Amino acid sequence: MKAILLTGHGGPEMLRYGDAPDPVAGPGEIVVDVFAASVNAADYKVRLGGGRTGNIRLPHILGRDFSGVIATVGPDVTDLAIGDAVFGVTDQGVEGAYAEKIAIKAAIVAKKPGTIGHAEAAALGLISLTALWAIEDTARLKAGETILIQGGAGGVAGFAIQLAKHIGATVITTASAGNHDYVRRLGAGQAIDYNKEDFASVVSGCDVVFDTVGGPVRAGCYRVLKPGGRLVWIAPAPEGFEPPCADVQTLRPAVTRDRAHLMRMLALLDSGAISPPTIVRYKLADAAEAHRVSEARHLQGKLVLEVRPDA
Repeated sequence: MKAILLTGHGGPEMLRYGDAPDPVAGPGEIVVDVFAASVNAADYKVRLGGGRTGNIRLPHILGRDFSGVIATVGPDVTDLAIGDAVFGVTDQGVEGAYAEKIAIKAAIVAKKPGTIGHAEAAALGLISLTALWAIEDTARLKAGETILIQGGAGGVAGFAIQLAKHIGATVITTASAGNHDYVRRLGAGQAIDYNKEDFASVVSGCDVVFDTVGGPVRAGCYRVLKPGGRLVWIAPAPEGFEPPCADVQTLRPAVTRDRAHLMRMLALLDSGAISPPTIVRYKLADAAEAHRVSEARHLQGKLVLEVRPDA
């Protein structure tokens, strides 16, 4: 099969379009002919030598969420069949979606409805799991509460804005001025231009902060929370950072891969509560260019690699 191979740690030039062995379905697994794969910020971090995949063996195939059609069904798989359109996210610490085929546990994928294309399903995979785990399972956001979502134009944050609005919360977000119309369409009631304003000077009394940015932004997140508030994060604070107050909770979502959360996303999609993000498409062979855009961290929505026609 064709795949994008990470040949060494470094810049996007370390990504090479080449050949890799076809995967084989083990017990409880399926092999999927991949039509589309999503590009996540975690991908370029692994490329640079970081991330949560540990010591990877080179050449390595990046990519965590995908959509495609089942090509092979392994032993003990009874609820899916060859030809089913499915989408999903690889297990934590596992990658391989930047390729024409991927082997994955059948239990952690879901059937793709005909109402969305493969590119949309791939784009929604990891961002929906992350946002659902963060907002519903970890923060336990309730109607009437106020939430600040950092980095609202990104994929996870954009889904979180829609979800928080659906729950009935007041939604505040940070975004560059050019993305304010976009985040307001998603459901943000207030958008703060992080290039011109210190969000911690204009926001206060939040019940929840969802930090998708991390780094030096983290300190300000504590300043806007009310006592007893919850800070949920997916992007790390600076090394050695200590929370400046003890009267709030600092929480990290588990983001466990399972079919139930993918089905929850599809239910929200079907009800009109959420919609797919803005998508910019690249051919699989152009993954290096997609990484350059992703690493710049100023994109709106999601980047998706089209692996096969009709993605």
